[in-house]
Amino acid sequence: MIYFILGGARSGKSRHAEQLAKDYEQQGGRIIYVATAGRFDDEMIQRIEHHQNHRPKHWQTIEEQYDLAKIFAQYNDEQSVILVDCLTLWLSNLLCQDDGRFQIHKNEFLNELQKTRATVILVSNETGLGVVPMGELTRRFVDESGWLHQTIAQMADKVVFCVAGLPMVLKPSTNPLT
Repeated sequence: MIYFILGGARSGKSRHAEQLAKDYEQQGGRIIYVATAGRFDDEMIQRIEHHQNHRPKHWQTIEEQYDLAKIFAQYNDEQSVILVDCLTLWLSNLLCQDDGRFQIHKNEFLNELQKTRATVILVSNETGLGVVPMGELTRRFVDESGWLHQTIAQMADKVVFCVAGLPMVLKPSTNPLT
């Protein structure tokens, strides 16, 4: 089962994803929380700490900024619930790394996502609702995130768009837990 949860900044998408993970945990799932944010400045460190303080301490947290595929390969079982928060930070990390491996990491991630037996909850920022940015890197980011979102939405069993803390289902699910 793949859930894809989109929304703007402070839209409630992480809270919705974490509640979904808690529901799976009550059914016996083991939560693997994948945090993609880097600790690059004081403000981001505060954001990371805020998220850490609002989720259960017993969840296994993996901080991974680049190689999501290895985590999906490692936890490829029916008992795991892999919650990735968030894909746009992961995408930013890859694009800013500028080592030419962006497409490789993206393809490996999508390949492992297709093969996984784990329940997956993916969180991402919807960036395509605003104006087209002026800078080359920011335009590429908007393009790449839009293409990534379209690909994942096609693969996902359920797609939810969060606005003002309200989840709106874009693509339905037949799962009884949702």
